[in-house]
Amino acid sequence: MVLADLNQLRTFVVLYELRSVSATAARLHVTQPTVSYTLGRLRARFGDQLFRREGNVMVPTAHATRLFGPLHEALAQIDATVNDPEEFDPADFAGEIALALTSIGEQTFLPPLMSALSDSSARVHLQVQRLDADSVEDGLIRGAVDLAITVSLLATPRLWRTPVRSVEYVALCSAEHPLPSTAPPMFAGRRFVRVSARGGHTYPLQSLIEHGLMPQVALSVEEYASVPAVLQTTDLVVLLPRHVAEVFCGWFPDLRIAELPWPGTSSPVSVYTRSEASLSPAQQWFRSVVVGAVAAEEYRPG
Repeated sequence: MVLADLNQLRTFVVLYELRSVSATAARLHVTQPTVSYTLGRLRARFGDQLFRREGNVMVPTAHATRLFGPLHEALAQIDATVNDPEEFDPADFAGEIALALTSIGEQTFLPPLMSALSDSSARVHLQVQRLDADSVEDGLIRGAVDLAITVSLLATPRLWRTPVRSVEYVALCSAEHPLPSTAPPMFAGRRFVRVSARGGHTYPLQSLIEHGLMPQVALSVEEYASVPAVLQTTDLVVLLPRHVAEVFCGWFPDLRIAELPWPGTSSPVSVYTRSEASLSPAQQWFRSVVVGAVAAEEYRPG
C-alpha cells in the first residue's frame, strides 16, 4: 500500500473519531480543503458516502462504521511497528488522556489514581468525562475516551475488558435512624433515595422494583454526590455498592452500613479500552497504571 493510501485511510479514521472536518484538519496538520478532497477520493474508492453532514457534525454511514474497526486496528499495528512500544518512556509523555467515570467512580477511584499518577514521572493532563452507560462504548471505539471504569457489562469483542473490583450492594442510612437487624421486614416504613442508573448501577433500581419498594421512594436524584449529606439529616435509605458506602462513611462518620436481606451482587467493576492492538503505547501504560491503582486484592495483577 502506497503512502498516499495510508494518508487517506488515516484521514478516514481521524474523521470518524472526531466527526469534524476542521478538527480532523487540525489533528493531521493539513487544511480543511485537503480533508474534503481526501474524503471525496475515499467516497469514490469505497462507493459510499461514508459521512453525511448534520449541522457541524459529520455522521458516519453504516458502511463507514463497518470499515472503522479494521482500518483503525491496521493503522495502529503499523504505528506500533514503526514506533516500538518498548521504547515508550512515561517521563517523555506530557499529553492528555480522557477517562470516563460515573460520579461515584470519581469519588472512589480518582484519589488512588491521582496518587499513582503523581508517583509516576509522566506529566499527564487527565480529563475526566461523565460516563453514560448508553454511549460509553461508542466513545471508546472512536477514541473520544481512552479508558472507562464502569460496572456496566459491555459485551463486545471491539473492547478490551479487565475486571478490577467485585460489587456487593448494601444499604446506607443515618446512625440516628438505624435499620433493624437484616431481615425482609427491615425496610418497613422506611423511605428511599433512588439514584439514576445512567452510570450503569442498575441493581438498586431493580431491587426497589422487585421487592415492591418503589412506593417508598421519597427522593430521586441523578448523582450520588449529594446523597450522604441528605442521609445525615433524614431517615432516608439508599442502596449502593459497598466500596462506595465505605468511602461515604469515611467522609460522614454518622452514616451506617446495613446488609441487605437478599443477594446483593452484580457484574464487577471493569476497566474498558479499545482492543490491545488498537492502543497506543501511552494508552497501554495508562491502563496498567489504572488497573494497579484501583484493583481490589483479588483482581490485582501479580
